[in-house]
Amino acid sequence: MANFSEYKVIHIAEGGCGTLLLGASGLPLQKMEAELNKYAQDGWQLVFQTIESKRYMLFWQREAVIITLGR
Repeated sequence: MANFSEYKVIHIAEGGCGTLLLGASGLPLQKMEAELNKYAQDGWQLVFQTIESKRYMLFWQREAVIITLGR
């Protein structure tokens, strides 16, 4: 396991409009890929990732990914 001197946590959620209109819209993979590529250029590495699902406006479920980066 690598030892990192600093960490960064990023939170990326699926869109609210798609959740309201369609019931679910899925995680924005292109946005997630762009964010990870941007941080990788600055030397950040993926340490841990988890997907959370939470209630959105009483009736819907909304997913988000929480990514921990280290360098």
